[in-house]
Amino acid sequence: MTKQFELLAPGGDLDAIKAAILAGADAIYCGLDQFNARSRATNMSFEHLVGVISLAHQHDCQVFLTLNIILLDSEFPSLFKLLNKLSQTQIDGVIVQDLGLFDLLAKRFPTLDVHASTQINTHNQGQLQFMSRLGVSRVNLSRELNVNEMASVTRVARELGILTEVFVHGSYCIGFSGLCYMSSVQSGHSGNRGRCSQPCRDQYIPTAQGKSYPLNLKDNSAYSELSLLAKAGVYSLKIEGRIKKAPYVHSVVNSWRRHIDTFLATGKGLDEKESLYKVFNRDFSNGYLMGDISKEMFIDNPRDHSIQHLLATTSAEQSQHICDEKSKAAELVALEINTIVMAAKTLSMQVQGQLGEPLHISLTCAEQCWTFQSQSLLKFSEQSALNTRAFEKRFKSLNGPGYDVMTMDLAGLDEGLFIPFRELTELKEKMNLAIRGPNANVAPVHLPSLPRSLPLSQQPQLAVLIDSVETLATCAKVQAEIHYQLPEAMKRKGLPLIPLFKAHSHLIPWFPAILLGDDYQAAIDWLKTIRPQKIVTNNSGVGHAAAELGIHWVAGPQLNVANSYSLSCLQTKFSSSGAFVSSEINRQQIGQLLRPEHFELYYSLYHPIELMTSRQCFFHQTVGCKKSSFDDKCLTNCEKSAAIINLKETSFVINKKKGEHNVLYAETRFLNTQIVDDLAGLFSHFLIDIRNLPTQTASALSPTELLKTFEQLLTQAGTSDNSAKKQLDSKIQPTVCEQYRRGL
Repeated sequence: MTKQFELLAPGGDLDAIKAAILAGADAIYCGLDQFNARSRATNMSFEHLVGVISLAHQHDCQVFLTLNIILLDSEFPSLFKLLNKLSQTQIDGVIVQDLGLFDLLAKRFPTLDVHASTQINTHNQGQLQFMSRLGVSRVNLSRELNVNEMASVTRVARELGILTEVFVHGSYCIGFSGLCYMSSVQSGHSGNRGRCSQPCRDQYIPTAQGKSYPLNLKDNSAYSELSLLAKAGVYSLKIEGRIKKAPYVHSVVNSWRRHIDTFLATGKGLDEKESLYKVFNRDFSNGYLMGDISKEMFIDNPRDHSIQHLLATTSAEQSQHICDEKSKAAELVALEINTIVMAAKTLSMQVQGQLGEPLHISLTCAEQCWTFQSQSLLKFSEQSALNTRAFEKRFKSLNGPGYDVMTMDLAGLDEGLFIPFRELTELKEKMNLAIRGPNANVAPVHLPSLPRSLPLSQQPQLAVLIDSVETLATCAKVQAEIHYQLPEAMKRKGLPLIPLFKAHSHLIPWFPAILLGDDYQAAIDWLKTIRPQKIVTNNSGVGHAAAELGIHWVAGPQLNVANSYSLSCLQTKFSSSGAFVSSEINRQQIGQLLRPEHFELYYSLYHPIELMTSRQCFFHQTVGCKKSSFDDKCLTNCEKSAAIINLKETSFVINKKKGEHNVLYAETRFLNTQIVDDLAGLFSHFLIDIRNLPTQTASALSPTELLKTFEQLLTQAGTSDNSAKKQLDSKIQPTVCEQYRRGL
């Protein structure tokens, strides 16, 4: 593997892509008008993409296509049509989030290089092993990692033949990527579908600390830490910003290009960070990278900070001069962009042939010329003679993306001559190979069908999620699977739980989504010690380890499983025994799922709605905290709650438990009793989450009555008796079920 950095730039529209190329990007990531995680960007048509690939390759720049969303069953047919077209291009890589798509790409499209999106949230070695099994060549690491954690994960990645990629400039997300459902719950615009409305940047009623934007982080900049990134061994330095326009992209990419080149030549980068303050920014922080997760990472204004920075660091006269320079620079970028034309290449065809000789075809494009010759000799034929119409019919497919056959000269071909049409097809394939490369004649791949399993005949089983020993006695009153949530601080908090699980062998461990560094290794050691019959995990690294140990494992709800191909992938590739279906999809979308044979499907009926998990401290900006930074002691020892209210008077609950990161919850719980009748034959288990978390939802039923009523709900599924449903809907208030109606 090369030690040289790759500079990876955003391409939200054609002008931004051209700007990135002109500024010296080594690679560009961009999206089409569907299947990508920036629907608000000005994405491209497929024809534009082919032009972009050609243009970028002329400038020694690679192009990666973003297909980084979770997918629905109904979308795979059209996605496969796109993949078949992509496989015939010179695309350099595709960026993916969906587990089913990873699996299909590895099996059906081996020529496509596959990268794991930031939405996968890769932060431990087990997740890298999981990704390696899916044929991934590079992984975008979690933005929350510090440089030492990056180095540790990158060492494992190199052993697996995987390159690592990190965001070095642009917007920070306050929540772990792929695990943020705030936009989805609040407005139906899912971040896992590229439609995030950024409610974390919204204005809120001023908090006790006087903050109106309590979730708003400064932008990320690792500009001053290039040497640390080099020591960590990361390969690709990625700039965020597919919604940004060409002047921004050109300025930032140009700054980083000069910085990297100077560093590679001299071992020391430039000291010109001021240039990055001249374009859009929210001020900058390197807090995550340096492991300084402090209140200094916040800024109480989500808008452009560049003017404020100029006014604070220069005189009014100098600021005006800089603003004038900025406008002139934008004009120059626009002029330079206009010099790059991405028109289709013109092909000219000249056909020659005489009786008893091979057919000769010359194909010319710009300064290139190719010649082709038939194997057969030309024969005379009155009925099947070659003419302009026959050539236009046979060779019209050369008029594909990026190329136009503008002229076809048959003056050198004698009349009344013929060769078998199969030879014309072979000549056309050779031409495609010449102008479009080795993938031009790749045969189309058909979407594999999945077997439809019969509806389950047995009654679905109740599952209960708890997080305290005190709740165990209550659960004993019903027939249910008991899932026990494990902490994220497994190194310090996991060992005391070993006696509990040894004393109650029926308990099913519930592993969290975030397991960083030593906490991941502690989780695996814990798993080896307990060796439970079954686990639920929201972290794919733990799932991989469980499969290696022969332990039945169920993919948790935060693995975002939303289609049948993901279910099949989990079972066949990772020996998973079951999976939770995403709460983001609706009745119709769930109804399309094909449950694999001997595979358990879970759905959560009743739970607090987790909007995001953050490595930041939510209390700095809300009720205050005596510590300026969030550290390991905060993770293990802090326990606190608060609330924030937006300008629409919607309340959000902040909760921090000992051993866990900060979590933001919706003000009311999710309750869906309807699905039990709608889709009971699909699910083997329905979960209720009775962890004690502060929301506005209250139950008029005692804990025992609550469990028994849910148990009755499952017993009454498919019958005319709906008394349990009525009781739950009336006794638990207020609740929401909007995502089951709205979906993705």
